Amino acid sequence: MRGWEFDRHVPERGYAWWYVDALSDDGAHGITLIAFIGTVFSPWYAAAHRRGPADPQNHCCLNVALYGSPRRWAMTDRRRGALSRGPDYLQIGPSRLDWDGETLTIHINEMTAPIPSRLTGTVRVRPRALGSREFTLDTHGRHRWQPIAPRSRVEVELSSPGLRWSGPAYFDTNHGAAPLEEDFREWDWCRAPMQDATAILYNAERRDGSKQSLALKATDDGAVVDIAVPPPATMPRTLWRIRRPTRSESGQARVVRTLEDTPFYSRSEIRTTLLGQETTAVHESLELDRFKNPAMYAMLPWKVPRTLG
Repeated sequence: MRGWEFDRHVPERGYAWWYVDALSDDGAHGITLIAFIGTVFSPWYAAAHRRGPADPQNHCCLNVALYGSPRRWAMTDRRRGALSRGPDYLQIGPSRLDWDGETLTIHINEMTAPIPSRLTGTVRVRPRALGSREFTLDTHGRHRWQPIAPRSRVEVELSSPGLRWSGPAYFDTNHGAAPLEEDFREWDWCRAPMQDATAILYNAERRDGSKQSLALKATDDGAVVDIAVPPPATMPRTLWRIRRPTRSESGQARVVRTLEDTPFYSRSEIRTTLLGQETTAVHESLELDRFKNPAMYAMLPWKVPRTLG
């Protein structure tokens, strides 16, 4: 599997997503884009698969988050009629991803939430190399992750809001055959770009009580190799009291800024030590026991609206 096959089979109650994040060279801006088939954090999809078999293609979206100034968020859960796809393209409503063999081009045409405004423009991701290594994240082999292009460059050109910048980027994909909350309690992930390599950490606590810790080094030739797992490092909880565990060779890490703070999920910019260097990293932490709380499904529609047709 090369990773960018947008026409891959997604089983009932399953999901596939393609993830891009980037920070600007000057550190002022950030962006995260996630194209979902089977929107795993949608209250609408969660309600559907709790009732039984659910079609992931009836719950698709392009999630766009801008950080810095201006700050924006869009995540509209769309129905099956909004989805069109082939091996090298993915159309979700008015937004689209295209892969031409060298560049991933993301055409954004979304409405923000909870305060509506237009979010439009183009993001181009240019990988330095492509990797093919894939990892199983759970005990039963139902969830897999592939860092497609951990070392990339991004060009962001938005018309609404008016914004233009470039910087180091990261591109990966996850896919699975069951809801995340069935097989995981929590996980944290981190990627740290440096001049000659990118370090990636993936730590998961599974529903069966077992744990997994991956520590990887990605280089410009596309190789993704295992490295020694660094010791744990603790950072302050978010305002929603989400834990932010990570690992650092110095045993220490600190939060530079909190990018996303929700009742079950956080994304942060941190300073840590990996591959022998102090570096800036993007960090994520997810608590799935919180996500599956029924109260959460009442809150999420404000951030994840669903189209009527």
